[in-house]
Amino acid sequence: MQDQPSAIELVEAVTEFIRNHAMPQLQGHAAFHARVAANALDIVKREMEIGPEAAAGELARLRALLARDGTMEELNRELCVRIEKGELTLDTPGLKDHLWETTLTKVAIDQPKYSGYRRALEESGQGK
Repeated sequence: MQDQPSAIELVEAVTEFIRNHAMPQLQGHAAFHARVAANALDIVKREMEIGPEAAAGELARLRALLARDGTMEELNRELCVRIEKGELTLDTPGLKDHLWETTLTKVAIDQPKYSGYRRALEESGQGK
């Protein structure tokens, strides 16, 4: 069993190589694709860091909202159906908070520097 480096550390090392060593030597489409690759690796790293806890929280909220057990996929599908049928609305206790928390988490993974996300964190008291 290998203890070092962790998967996150490997992703960081590859990202650092692309940004600091490969990209300065590239031009045009190759430089663009290297930037895209580095950004994709940043998303992978954040998914590895944030994803497991976020998924557990989302699953717990879904179970509470729908008052039943199931997989994330099953519960999200049911949530969508119940919203579409009007059985759940923004007045349903916990729904608005669930949707907001789920959205913030997805943005934290995908685009944490997005100005609307930063503003939402500041307004909620979670921002730096």
